[in-house]
Amino acid sequence: MRVEEVYRKTKETEVKVKVNLDGEGRADINSGVPFLDHMLTSLATHSLIDIDVSVKGDLVHHCIEDLAIGLGEALNKALGTRAGITRFGSAITPMDCSIAFVAVDLIKRSYSKIDLKFRGRKVEEMQTEDINHFYESLTNSLQANVHMFVMYGSNDHHKVEAATKALALSLRQAVAVDSRRKGIPSSKGVI
Repeated sequence: MRVEEVYRKTKETEVKVKVNLDGEGRADINSGVPFLDHMLTSLATHSLIDIDVSVKGDLVHHCIEDLAIGLGEALNKALGTRAGITRFGSAITPMDCSIAFVAVDLIKRSYSKIDLKFRGRKVEEMQTEDINHFYESLTNSLQANVHMFVMYGSNDHHKVEAATKALALSLRQAVAVDSRRKGIPSSKGVI
């Protein structure tokens, strides 16, 4: 099984993350930020990656950032050499008035382009800049290439939900083991 745990302790936060890439979409999320819990529960549910998270910290921003780093590290470790995986995934996902597109390449080179087209400065109790930063930090520590954008929408909450679900479906495809794949999924022979 592709299961990994990460424990990250700094002067600002204490983060515990466990992932199972071959899970059932189970989530046990305790970030201290209700909307982030909601996002990560949705990510687990639709990716079928089991995610357990526990965060304690001084500031909301630090908790969000360090959780993203820990989650990305756990996913990265669970992928190992990435031999045999599908590697790519993409999805277009609606959520009421919003629709989002996400494409993922688990190439081991970090790059993100995030455009959620926020209208306001907050979604529930989270600053919109912290939502963007969460996805950027996750991408960096996962060592992936992630393009995430909202095509249209009038409700910022729905935009984030659509984007999160599209990310989940993209990851579900990308981390899947391809029974026909022998070795590293790259014409170069390395990722």
